[in-house]
Amino acid sequence: MNERNDTTPAWGAWPAGEGQVRFALWAPDAKSVEVVFDDGARVALQAAQDGFFSAVIACAADARYRYSVDGGEPVPDPASRWQPEGVHGPSAVQRSDGYAWQNTQWQGRPWDEAVIYELHVGTCGGYAGVQAQLPQLAAMGITAIELMPLSAFPGAHNWGYDGVLPYAPVEAYGTPDQLKALIDAAHGHGLMVLLDVVYNHFGPDGNYLHSYAAPFFNEDKPTPWGAAIDFRKPQVQRYFLDNALMWLHEYGFDGLRLDAVHAITPNAFLDTLRQTVQASLPAGRHVHLVLENEANQASQLQRGYTAQWDDDFHNALHVLLTGEEEGYYAAFADKPTEHLARVLGEGFAYQASRTRAGMCVASPAGRCRRTSSWSLRRTTTRSATVRAASG
Repeated sequence: MNERNDTTPAWGAWPAGEGQVRFALWAPDAKSVEVVFDDGARVALQAAQDGFFSAVIACAADARYRYSVDGGEPVPDPASRWQPEGVHGPSAVQRSDGYAWQNTQWQGRPWDEAVIYELHVGTCGGYAGVQAQLPQLAAMGITAIELMPLSAFPGAHNWGYDGVLPYAPVEAYGTPDQLKALIDAAHGHGLMVLLDVVYNHFGPDGNYLHSYAAPFFNEDKPTPWGAAIDFRKPQVQRYFLDNALMWLHEYGFDGLRLDAVHAITPNAFLDTLRQTVQASLPAGRHVHLVLENEANQASQLQRGYTAQWDDDFHNALHVLLTGEEEGYYAAFADKPTEHLARVLGEGFAYQASRTRAGMCVASPAGRCRRTSSWSLRRTTTRSATVRAASG
């Protein structure tokens, strides 16, 4: 949708001229990699010193393929842009320019105009079902919809936070072009479209990276989802940087909400991501990067991120309204009114302190302020963001 001047993404299958596709896979421990097409053809990729294997191959524009590493069982492309038969099936080549955009002059909207309605595409009838609801949402005064994660996951029903193929919109909701049509139509109604992305972990079923790219993960750093993704490696960074650019430019999303960034280490990657996105944008284009960060690190807002979800507001208000004091809410059971007052005045309740649950929140809110942006999330209303104050 929006042109950008940079190189072809490092991972995956991307058009490389008429009738040709560039295939690339990072498999640093492998001796050989082949592309295995559905018609039985096998083509060897060439090794490079950085652990990538790649080649430009003549094939159909919608060819289906897998990779065979060291002669092993063929597996899907980890940067597959379409999995028509699910996460364990073949990957499919996709054109980047196949959709005819209608609202080509759309530049987005400034953040101060954001009234956000978060939705689960699956419960709304897929991409076409959401598109049918756009007039009603716009009439309600909504100015942005936020889609819960769309990365391909196993099966047809999932919140989206167990995605395993971040480049592939889940097939249960519709085709990539139907997703683009939804975004295009939303822009026609004056609605921004934001996307939840999960860069801190993969789901448990359907990710094959461990089998041929073990250095993608840091086994010395456990997380609730297994070994941490190793963001120290430039090839790993490129995997996620190119993914963010794909959503913003090829699909035309107006922003990304990054899930659980406290689980991304080293967090210098967040600076790299912000800089990469900002450098790719044409003049006048509004794109917003929003964080979910349980550590309440207000410093990220001083470093160029648009806003940050405010769980403290939601949790304090939930305790006041329901009396529930377990799980997330234990840290707010004592003096919830005072917690809420501090959130409304300063942005966060917990600042440079340790919560009752034991999590250390690293920095004071400082110059953060609440914004007027709101989000309807799942079954409860919660304040969506805080942001750095200006002036």
